[in-house]
Amino acid sequence: MKNLIGVFFLGLFGNIAFTQTPAHLVKPSDTLSKDAFINTVEQSLKLFLADYVNQNNYDSIINALNYEQGDNPQFTDDVYCERLESMNEMSPFHLDCNATTLSTIKFFAQNRRGFARIVLGRSTLFFDMFEEKLAEYGLPIELKYLSVIESGLRPQVKSRAGALGLWQFMYRTGLYFGLKENSYIDERMDPVLATDAACRYLRQLYGIYGDWNLALAAYNAGPGNVNKAIRRSGNKTTYWEVRPFLPTETQGYVPNFIAAAYLLTYHAEHNIVPMDVQVHYAQLDTMCLSGGVHMATISKLLDWPVEDIKTLNPVYKTTYIPYTKPNQCISGPLEKIGLLVSLEVDLYELEKKTYATATVVNPKPLILEEVIVETPDSLGGKPPVLESYIYHKVKTGETLGTVATKYGVSVEQIMEWNALRTTNIYVGQRLQLKTGPGGTTQTQTPVTQPAAVKKYYSVKAGDTFSKISQRHGLTQAQLSKLNPGVNINRLTVGQRLRVK
Repeated sequence: MKNLIGVFFLGLFGNIAFTQTPAHLVKPSDTLSKDAFINTVEQSLKLFLADYVNQNNYDSIINALNYEQGDNPQFTDDVYCERLESMNEMSPFHLDCNATTLSTIKFFAQNRRGFARIVLGRSTLFFDMFEEKLAEYGLPIELKYLSVIESGLRPQVKSRAGALGLWQFMYRTGLYFGLKENSYIDERMDPVLATDAACRYLRQLYGIYGDWNLALAAYNAGPGNVNKAIRRSGNKTTYWEVRPFLPTETQGYVPNFIAAAYLLTYHAEHNIVPMDVQVHYAQLDTMCLSGGVHMATISKLLDWPVEDIKTLNPVYKTTYIPYTKPNQCISGPLEKIGLLVSLEVDLYELEKKTYATATVVNPKPLILEEVIVETPDSLGGKPPVLESYIYHKVKTGETLGTVATKYGVSVEQIMEWNALRTTNIYVGQRLQLKTGPGGTTQTQTPVTQPAAVKKYYSVKAGDTFSKISQRHGLTQAQLSKLNPGVNINRLTVGQRLRVK
């Protein structure tokens, strides 16, 4: 037996000695087919993304500290300063711990908890992208908190002065950094393009002042105002020395930035739990379109609400995505975009079928037609029921709400009669309106309707003035008129707005 074993190993090793290929030249054989390999990679990626999206440590911290819901912990000045110093160790910023920053941090921790919770929820859609761009330009990662102060991480928010987007670019500044605008698109609202522009702007400002706090002040007030303040200070070179000579708003800008950076870093220690979010940046994909498409067409094809499409694609001023060169793109959850790619031919066919008559000129805005509707009675030999319809051609400035009010019907009725999935309409669109019982009493000549009963809506987390107006078939101007004195950029959860 031993001899047999010896002969076996001799033959084995002898064969290896003479025929073995060097290890670096051995090509591993594929064990998976192409499709199986792709499926395996995709499944692994989905598992990774699911784990990444759910990564957080606030639950463990809150549990370890034995916080109850509603607890609002306070800390000593020494604790705040120690935490700021810990942040400074990992940052080129000077997150100074002085009386001003301590006062601002305490105010944020006490009075901006709801804001912090909402922003933390929104941050999952933007912070990863911010950090990627900031790293690309060699800028401090902490600059991601600047967008929190500027816009509350709302891509479509517009200031009274006209600044727009996550990074609040004025029109001229946006043009200088390549952010274009036309009737359908405003790239100041594009998260990626605006972030890239903000990185380039901040890098230029730091190059001028060599101090990040002064660069932030210049981002807020403009380099001209900062230069004036520097001269008035006797040519001082740090923000805190120049601060008393800056505009009042800018004097609070850097302390607000430091307080926001602190609170979003130590939110768990302050018993602040982020708001739930529907989608994370890591779960998004992008598809570029080779034709103009209405979001309503995408919505109909994929069962993807127009409001959700618009939320993830704020660069578009309306719900129409125009055809341009280079092509316009749309972002959305991985599964939606993957399905859209596979249905691209169907998408353009549905778009053409739905909107092919959009440009047809209708010389008569109101046309009376009769439609025969078969009912059990008509099938039994009785005369068929005749339902009459009139047609309204949408004019500039009209919404479903104004059309419904004009004809004394509800927005929901118009949507049902026209198979509309959203309240979005366009100029020139022909809306079918049923007349008689259950419809409008008008035929050819609209009559004045009685005053509508007042109706109110309570603001929910994630609501914006734009979303609320669209949901109720109103323009923002109409919603503002119904709510005089309301700051459209500072809505609070639970606030009641009149919507009718």
